Amino acid sequence: MYFATPLPWWLALLLAAGVAGVASLSYRRPLVPLSRAQHTTLVTLRAVVLGLLVLFLFRPVILGPPAADADLVVPVLVDTSKSMRIADAGGQPRIVRAKELLQNDLLPRLARQARPELFGVGDVLAPATVEGLAAEAGGSDLAGALGTLRDRYRGRRTAGVLLLSDGGNTGETPPASGRGQLGPIFVVGLGSTDGPPDREVRALTTSDPRVGQTSVDLHVSAVSRGFGREPFELRVMANASLLDRRRVVPVAEGSPVEEVFTVSPDPASATVYTAEIGPETGDQVLENNKRSILVSPSGRKRRILAIAGAPGFEHSFLLRALSLDPSLELDSVVRKGRTEVGESTFVAQAYGGRAATLTSGFPATREALYVYDALIVANVEGDFFTRAQLSMVADFVSLRGGGLLVLGGRSFAQRGLIGTPLEEVLPLELNDRRGSLPPLALSRDAEPPHNGVKLTLDGEGHPVTRLGRSPEEARKVWAALPPLASTAMLGGPRPGALVLAVTTGPSGGILPIVAVQRYGRGRSMVFAGEASWRWKMMLPATDRSYEFFWRQAVRWLSTDAPDPVTVTVSEHPAPGEPLSIDVEVLDRTFLPVGDATITLSVGEPGGETAPAPIAVRPARDAGHFSGSFTPARPGLYHATVTARRGGVAAGSADRWFHVGDVDREFVDPRLNEGFLRRLARDSGGQYAGTADAARLLESLASATPRSPEPQRRDLWHGPWAFISVMGLLSAEWILRRRWGLR
Repeated sequence: MYFATPLPWWLALLLAAGVAGVASLSYRRPLVPLSRAQHTTLVTLRAVVLGLLVLFLFRPVILGPPAADADLVVPVLVDTSKSMRIADAGGQPRIVRAKELLQNDLLPRLARQARPELFGVGDVLAPATVEGLAAEAGGSDLAGALGTLRDRYRGRRTAGVLLLSDGGNTGETPPASGRGQLGPIFVVGLGSTDGPPDREVRALTTSDPRVGQTSVDLHVSAVSRGFGREPFELRVMANASLLDRRRVVPVAEGSPVEEVFTVSPDPASATVYTAEIGPETGDQVLENNKRSILVSPSGRKRRILAIAGAPGFEHSFLLRALSLDPSLELDSVVRKGRTEVGESTFVAQAYGGRAATLTSGFPATREALYVYDALIVANVEGDFFTRAQLSMVADFVSLRGGGLLVLGGRSFAQRGLIGTPLEEVLPLELNDRRGSLPPLALSRDAEPPHNGVKLTLDGEGHPVTRLGRSPEEARKVWAALPPLASTAMLGGPRPGALVLAVTTGPSGGILPIVAVQRYGRGRSMVFAGEASWRWKMMLPATDRSYEFFWRQAVRWLSTDAPDPVTVTVSEHPAPGEPLSIDVEVLDRTFLPVGDATITLSVGEPGGETAPAPIAVRPARDAGHFSGSFTPARPGLYHATVTARRGGVAAGSADRWFHVGDVDREFVDPRLNEGFLRRLARDSGGQYAGTADAARLLESLASATPRSPEPQRRDLWHGPWAFISVMGLLSAEWILRRRWGLR
């Protein structure tokens, strides 16, 4: 025995003397005469009680025998997700092979050294029996399972964890690395690293929409394993209706096949596009043969503000091209001249009563500027704007998420915007003080003619400069455009910016013409050429390259500009799994609104039922709110949100989302041996295939401590301590009463 709180010998003697003194004084002059034996008995009982109480204050601890091996537990986890049905474990389904290993070998041998406890790992961790194991779960959340296991076995002795899995972790977070309280993780990999013969649609993405959202590019990535270079069919469907089909041939075994399909979504309703591999013979995993993606309707018109330094051909042609785009709502301000006192005068044209805010040539407040989704500055000198207005424009791009287009020689002349808050927003250096333009990847080796325009490789596929259905057609269209009148002498791109088109300057150097970048939440673009109206006037009247280019540019700049109320949904939601619906509420200056009242509802596929209301709670960040929704079946859902502040409407938004666009369990269905090896190594355990699974038990036995530390127990922390004190006090009280004392 020892004391958790050290007790010096002199203090022990002092306390013993104090206890004896107090006990003796308690019966120094009893009210009734007591015999010597009675007096000694009562003093002794009192002294023992006081001594025990003092002793307990210093926490006496005794060392007991080590815990028995019968208390040693080994959790055994078996992956029960749907991918365990794949029959590539020695010709058997993975789950069947796992059950055989457990029943015939692992569990009987493991029971000799510890007590195994079996669990199935799917979307959640659940106790299981060998007979009840089935590959039915829609996912395998290994990180969540290990976290639940730590809570379950907190305070208990575990020799380690035995995991049988194919490595398909579909949880949102990877398992934590490092050896924890559960001990090392010993992993048995099930399946084949080559996988069964399988064709899979690996990815399906869309480009930014082109003019009027009349067409988008679907990028399909597929892979074929186990079939060599045997061709297969790729099909694209829109809302389950066949649009296109192609016969493709892989370059080599297991080499990705990349195809682009140009489609025209309905601008008024949501369209679900599906890329699917045809029913080829020999494919053993059909669940990954298709993927879907949602193209949402275009929504409201994008609001554009164009500020021009003076009337002219460029201004007139540009505004005419944009005003005829039905997806845009264009307001314009043109500087007309000056008054007798030298003040500028303007002509403002605007929708919805917004002209009153533009009479001074620029919106007077952030609220007036932030109603727009994109701003065009055309041939306006840098000193036309005040520094406060330039700061407002920079915030319009970075904070509000709007788009900015700057064009025209006057905008860049005589230092123009150099040194202003707007300089960092633009994708190009405003002069060549950092050197010449770096080498750019051109679509062909030949340089463009003087003031002619040539696409870079980045420009061939970018939605701003894509003027044809294919890169080859786009190159031909740009090569046929008449040369510009001149080009502003600007520097190279900023880090992260893209140069989409270039020209040749008077001295023969390559100069950027079109450059774009993302800045904060928004986008910016520079057009360094002069007199692009030539592309309209010097070509046949049927040529629409000029209109297409400027409409695509403005739509790209404005499409991602958010509204004050926005809704986002978790990516790739699956039926039966909860998904997060996040709402952001901003005021008219796009600052967070933390005290809004949110009403959120979700409509079911087909609209057969009324929208279900969703409980919404404030998130950690101001202006953000979150709700959770569990879709019952695959299909197209529609989330609608309304925000109110102080009883006044703050805005509304809606969002379409598609459930069941991909089965995550069958994405690359091969045995993920690398992931399982890292999991075992980081925890201090080992990995083995099914043939060497028994070897893991030997390693687990050697990792288990054979001589555990003795158990430490506090003497006072038990029922006997309380019973002893109460028994002694009761005995003293009974004797006092019997001998006439109170």
